[in-house]
Amino acid sequence: MKPDWDKLMAEFKDHETALVADVDCTADGKSLCETVGVKGYPTIKWGDPSNLEDYQGGRDFNSLLTFSKENLKPVCSPANIDLCDDAKKAEIAKIQAMSDEDLAAAISKEEDKLEDAEATFKTEVQKLQDKYQQLSKDKDDAQAAVKAAGLGLMKSVQAAKKKASASDEL
Repeated sequence: MKPDWDKLMAEFKDHETALVADVDCTADGKSLCETVGVKGYPTIKWGDPSNLEDYQGGRDFNSLLTFSKENLKPVCSPANIDLCDDAKKAEIAKIQAMSDEDLAAAISKEEDKLEDAEATFKTEVQKLQDKYQQLSKDKDDAQAAVKAAGLGLMKSVQAAKKKASASDEL
């Protein structure tokens, strides 16, 4: 992926409004990566720098280029209010009218919802993993019991009988 990403960065090198860059999350960029929620590598984020979203598309150059051309442009935000429709302008104005404390509390409340969703996901995935391991063990035990009950011997006897009856026909 790195060669395709480097090619994409070159394609957008002097772009007027879009930035395509990479950040080393193991070195100087570690704090930035933590701030924007990078948890694994490679991770591609896009959008408003204060509200980056996870990229879910293809990782080859053509997919990245197509996505970039369609999506890396100024979007409705407080910094680009002229790009917003009336409903979004009203929503932004409502949020801007909030006190710093109320805004921080609202953000914290929504971030708590994200953390709760992540915790629920991890808990439920662990339950699935535990169930999978139990089912796998049950299957292995059942297979071992069938083999211990003489399946292999039965198959050997069956094969011997077929061989004997085939030689009797000659």
